[in-house]
Amino acid sequence: MLPNLPLIAIGKTVSKISQTLNRGNGSTWPGHIALKGNKNFIKDILANSQTKIIIVAGTNGKTTTSGLIRTGLEKNGKSVIQNESGANLLNGVASTILLHTDASGNLKYDYAIFEVDENALPQVLQQIKPSYLVLLNLFRDQLDRYGEINVIAEKWKGAILELDDKTKLVLNADDPLVAYMGMELKHPRSFFGVDNEKGQTHEDGAADSVSCPHCGKRLSFDKIVFSHLGKWKCTECGLVQPKKHIAEFPYYPLAGVYNKYNTHAAALVLKDLEINEKQIINAFETFLPAFGRQEKIIYEGKTVQLFLSKNPTSFNQSFATIKNLNASMLLLILNDRIPDGRDVSWIWDTDLAGLSEFKHIFVAGDRVYDMALRLKYELGSKLYEEKITTFEDIKEAIEKGINYVQKKGTFYILPTYSAMLDARKILTGKKIL
Repeated sequence: MLPNLPLIAIGKTVSKISQTLNRGNGSTWPGHIALKGNKNFIKDILANSQTKIIIVAGTNGKTTTSGLIRTGLEKNGKSVIQNESGANLLNGVASTILLHTDASGNLKYDYAIFEVDENALPQVLQQIKPSYLVLLNLFRDQLDRYGEINVIAEKWKGAILELDDKTKLVLNADDPLVAYMGMELKHPRSFFGVDNEKGQTHEDGAADSVSCPHCGKRLSFDKIVFSHLGKWKCTECGLVQPKKHIAEFPYYPLAGVYNKYNTHAAALVLKDLEINEKQIINAFETFLPAFGRQEKIIYEGKTVQLFLSKNPTSFNQSFATIKNLNASMLLLILNDRIPDGRDVSWIWDTDLAGLSEFKHIFVAGDRVYDMALRLKYELGSKLYEEKITTFEDIKEAIEKGINYVQKKGTFYILPTYSAMLDARKILTGKKIL
């Protein structure tokens, strides 16, 4: 095991070189080096720090929720660090800590916010005992890597059981697996959800968790907001969802029902930290979306907006949101690289109702023809020929699409994760990771 100070010096040097060469911002390699030299690097640094840790985990919404919490804290005078580049595995967390230590290896911030990949959460919790653990949701995502969501839920529960009762849990009451986890655990906990949405009474085709987490029987839903989130109960064993501590808020910084959940989770944490509602609203009014999460980029004098869409639920919610924004032009980019998951069969679980209302639909990415086939089944051959254009090159697709956009219009892009990074590099000329 190597001393931490040399590891910190090496890590910071690697990060600077990476940025200088425009090879990303060096958000993972410093941590990788630190953990190779000392597997307890994170634990050692935090043991000598007064920094309070907030961890945000879940399939969808981690980056936005983390950003909202950070904005609320910083606008109210707190110093905060965050793994804001989306490096949400253990080495990304280690890098964030390393890059924010001083010359003596000390971490001197009020708060550190870490968004954590759902599969990496148990590993991270072995190193970090957070003040707050925010669990947003569990949806099917990269089944080739992660497996079914009940497997992840069991791993989460086992890891949380090792935490002492100083960790406060902030949980989604509308997600049966997440809510039940909190109901079983002894930690202090609070719940968020959404109430004032119309929803539906029939089961969503993309629902991922419809069995009672207690008895295994099928759940009964009085209302489904989307996927399996909603007002649920079990008529067999009598399990009912817990009371929500927050289910509405006066101001939402981003469009879409899914961002109401993110807003409520963030507001619940901030309120528990004794920041009042007016202060939270004032902070949220200054919030800028993270890269790829409804981020707007001006390209060739026109507006491009990116909606990360990496699984059936996030795609459906992005698609519903842009329809509500009266989108007329759309670019879908489907990749199957490691960050996306190799299995792209999830595109057949997407809800494309209303696709025919778009004037122009462009398709690109490593699996462009898989997505094109999905669209052809939705539209039929005639409309497909009229509306769909495929590209093997993302840059060509963006250049073509932007030519159709009026000066005050918006070109909407729904990419998977690696596709979002590719598109963003084209649009900004900068590489993130």
